Amino acid sequence: MSEPAYAFGVVCEARADQRTACTIANRVIAEDVDWVQPEVRDTLYRWCGVGATPGDGFVRWQKVREELTRRGIKPPFGHFGGAAGRPDALITRQVLLLFASLERPPDAVVLVRDSDGDPSRRDGLEQARTSRAWPFEVVIALAEPKREAWVLAGFEPQGSDEGGRLQRLRERLSVDPLVRSHELDAREHGAKTDIKRALTELTQDDWNREQQCIEESSLELLKQRGAKNGLTAFMTEVHDKLVPLFKGPAVPG
Repeated sequence: MSEPAYAFGVVCEARADQRTACTIANRVIAEDVDWVQPEVRDTLYRWCGVGATPGDGFVRWQKVREELTRRGIKPPFGHFGGAAGRPDALITRQVLLLFASLERPPDAVVLVRDSDGDPSRRDGLEQARTSRAWPFEVVIALAEPKREAWVLAGFEPQGSDEGGRLQRLRERLSVDPLVRSHELDAREHGAKTDIKRALTELTQDDWNREQQCIEESSLELLKQRGAKNGLTAFMTEVHDKLVPLFKGPAVPG
């Protein structure tokens, strides 16, 4: 079987982050490019990582320095255009260098990260993205405060049980978690505004139910609810940086 025409690198902390970000990106691409549909997607592009298990579809942030060492690449240090690096700037520059060192660099790299309530992380990702001319597009997927906010943006109660759970959660939080997910930024696990706790209350730790939220809800709803949690910004980046790669003649499957 021949390799897909395009490869998109992914950097994230865990498989759930990769699945959430890539599912949303797949949907944006399919909406904007009518010939890139799910049944032929695997012949057109793939999500990839680096290292011993590139088939995982991502590289973990925690493994970046290890991969650089394994490949004999000295991690770069120093400032960014004369300015000190903001949070995540250094490790992001390192992972972009890692992808750029591949025999066949990907056509784009998607940086999936939680802000964890620290908006300066976006500044760090931007510093690394603009630190040099990379041989690929760089897409920022910063969830504010965490990936779970993007799932909440697509949650629509199914049946009276879910409707009741949502009503009780709204009363407990005194806010609507579906439209103000960015405010659920507690650092302490299990705290009142712990976003992981909120999502668990709604989905009962059901991964398939989580997937439904991002696979079946309308993109317009995700954009509307994702204005402040980073989702709309990510969808715009996919539209601006990944979609144009497909705007030439259709690639045969």
